[in-house]
Amino acid sequence: MNSHSAKPQFDVAGNLTAVRSEIARAERRAGRDAGSVTLVAVSKFHGPDRVRQALNAGQRVFGENRVQEAEGKWPALRADHPDIVLHLIGPLQTNKVKHAVATFDVIESVDREKLARALAREFGETGKSLALFIQINTGEEPQKAGIAPADADAFIRLCRDDLALDVQGLMCIPPVDEEPSLHFALLAKIAKRNGLAKLSMGMSADFETAIALGATHVRVGTAIFGNRPAPEI
Repeated sequence: MNSHSAKPQFDVAGNLTAVRSEIARAERRAGRDAGSVTLVAVSKFHGPDRVRQALNAGQRVFGENRVQEAEGKWPALRADHPDIVLHLIGPLQTNKVKHAVATFDVIESVDREKLARALAREFGETGKSLALFIQINTGEEPQKAGIAPADADAFIRLCRDDLALDVQGLMCIPPVDEEPSLHFALLAKIAKRNGLAKLSMGMSADFETAIALGATHVRVGTAIFGNRPAPEI
């Protein structure tokens, strides 16, 4: 309760309750088991004060976009809450692999062979292994990271069979100007034919659609924490 500013406190707990209720409704509408969808609270660019509000409301799974930001923010929070599960949902440069493996529990943005091989090397050297999601560029957007849908099966085989990586699922970020359900359905189809059980898809504006199409993880930031402050460059 210390270090309050003059502004009223942002109601992260209330927002979390609302989002959880919407997720539960979407699960019921889709005929899915209650609790089958994991809420990844996207805390990128938000400070520890808002994150602590979410922790106090029982949230334990969080998503961050940048390794450096997470390194600065999460060690102190983990010290108080060792059951935190931290997902990297942003692009990962190969020169940050060591830091990412030390900081995160799940990496959702495995998107190219060079990165997959760097992760395999790091796991081999440290004896650590993280759960991984492969990012699929369902819209085949040139500016966006991810494996093209046509290359997905071969890349999944490379990661699982050749590199022995713990690939648990797929992730996508649909194009902003297209119907997301088409992209969610495509991701689900690729996952099914490769025997992958987890689908990270759906954000604040479309997670109910994603749940209807099989999402096991939804990444929600704005609806919980409010608009993001501008990142520090």
